[in-house]
Amino acid sequence: MKKVHISFMVCVFLFLLFAFIFGWLYMYAHQSKIPPGVHLSGWSVGGQDKDTILQELEQKLTSLENLPLGVKSKNTPISDTKLTLADAGVTYKADQFKQALRTLSEGGLVQRVVQRWHFTKQWELEVDIVPDHLKQKLTPAWEEKQFGNPVNAVRKITPNDEVVYTPERNVQRIKWDQMNAIISQIVPDHFSILNKKDKEPTSIVIDLPLQELKPKVTIASLKEEGIERKIIEVVTSLGSSGEGRTHNVSAAASALNGLILKPGDIFDYGSIVEKAEKESGFQEAPVIVRGQLVPGVGGGICQVSSTLYNAALRTGLEIVERRNHSLPVSYLPKGLDATFASGYINFRFKNTTDKHLLIKAEVKDRELNVSFFGTFPENVSYELDTELLETLPAPLTYVSDHSLSPGSEMVRQAGSTGYVVASYQIKKVNGEVVSRKLISKDTYRPQDRVLAVNRTAQEKEPPPLPPSSDTPPVEDGVRTEDAG
Repeated sequence: MKKVHISFMVCVFLFLLFAFIFGWLYMYAHQSKIPPGVHLSGWSVGGQDKDTILQELEQKLTSLENLPLGVKSKNTPISDTKLTLADAGVTYKADQFKQALRTLSEGGLVQRVVQRWHFTKQWELEVDIVPDHLKQKLTPAWEEKQFGNPVNAVRKITPNDEVVYTPERNVQRIKWDQMNAIISQIVPDHFSILNKKDKEPTSIVIDLPLQELKPKVTIASLKEEGIERKIIEVVTSLGSSGEGRTHNVSAAASALNGLILKPGDIFDYGSIVEKAEKESGFQEAPVIVRGQLVPGVGGGICQVSSTLYNAALRTGLEIVERRNHSLPVSYLPKGLDATFASGYINFRFKNTTDKHLLIKAEVKDRELNVSFFGTFPENVSYELDTELLETLPAPLTYVSDHSLSPGSEMVRQAGSTGYVVASYQIKKVNGEVVSRKLISKDTYRPQDRVLAVNRTAQEKEPPPLPPSSDTPPVEDGVRTEDAG
C-alpha cells in the first residue's frame, strides 16, 4: 500500500508539474506583449502591447515621411518652397518587423514559444527612395523661377562698323545625379529624430547640388564663327529716285540686313525679295519690260542685288548666278550690275571664305550701303575694271500712223545705243597685282528708234510691227497679274 501511495503521489506531482509548465508555456506563447529588450530603429518596443505598438508604428512611419525637407542654394535657404521627405520619394516600411510579430501568433504552441524565445532584439526600418521623384516639385519651371533663364550672347555691329559682343548669362540648374545621392545620405533611418522636443519640427535640409547651364549662343561660339571685322563696303547712290523706288530699295535692304551665311552657303536673292514683299510690301516705281522703263511694282530692287554683286566680287566670292540688265543702270558702271526677274532671273553667290559671313545693308542719306563682315586676309584685295568692247547703234524702225499729215513723221521712241562690255576682277596681294580675270562679257542690247510715218500714195507703207505673243520678264521689279 505504501508503494502504491508513493507512486500515486509521484504521478500527481508530475501531472501538476506538467500542468504548470504547460500553463506557463501557454501563457508565454499567447501573451500580447512584445518580448523584452526589442528595439526598432532606436525605438524601445520590448514589453509593450503588440497591437498598440503596431498602431503607433504606422503613425511614426507617416511622421517620418512628413518631416519637413528644406532646400538651400549656396547656403542661402529657399524659404518659399515647402517640401517633405515624401515629396523626395522617401517611404518608410517595417515589413520585416511586422512579419516577425505576426509569427508570434502563428503555428502551434512549441513554434510560438520558439519564435518568442528567439525573437530578434534589434530591428531596422526599411527606407525606399524613388530616384528623381523630387523633380515633380522642383520642376524646370521652378528652376526657371529660382535661377532664371540663360541669356544668349549677342553680337552687334555698331554705327562705326565695329563688332562688339554682349556676354551670355549662365544660370544654375540642379545636378540630379548628385541630388539622388545626397537624398539617400541625409534621409534619417531611425525614430530618434522624432523624439526631439524642439518647438519647430525637425527639418532635413539639402544644399542643392548645382551646375551651370550655358545658353546655346556664347561669346566663344559667336567668335568661332569668324565674324571679326568689316571686309568690304560698297555704296551706290539713289540719285533722284522717287518715293516708291526709295521705299523698295529700303525694303529689300531691310530684309537683307543681318543675314548670316555659313561657310559654303549659297545666297539666294529671290528669297530676300520674297521676305521684303511679305514684311514691307513694294510700291509702284519704274521697272524694265522689253528693254523699256515702264510703270510697275518693285522698281529699284535690283540696285540691292547689283550692290551686293560688287561686294561679292570685291571679296573674291564665287558667283553662282548673275545676269546684267537689258539696259545700263545709272548707279554702277556697265558690266557690274546684276538684274533680277522673279521666276526668270536670280542672283546667287557662294560664301567661300571658310567662315561665317554677315551682311549689313541700309539706306541712309539717299545712299545704299552694303557691307560684308567676316574673316578675310588683310593683305588681299580685289579691284574691278571694265572695258567697252563695242558700241551698238540703235536700229531705226518705222510704224504707220495715218493720223499724221501725209509725208510727215514723228519720233515715237527715241531708242538707245547698245554696248558690249568686258568686266575684270583684279586680285592684289600686298598691293601687287597677282591676277586679272575676266568675269563676264555683257551685252546691253540697243533699243529701236521708232518713227511714226504717214506715207503719200506714191510711197510704200511700212509693215505693221508684229504683236509680241510671249510674256516678257519684269526686270528690277516684281510681276503683277497685269504685268507685260
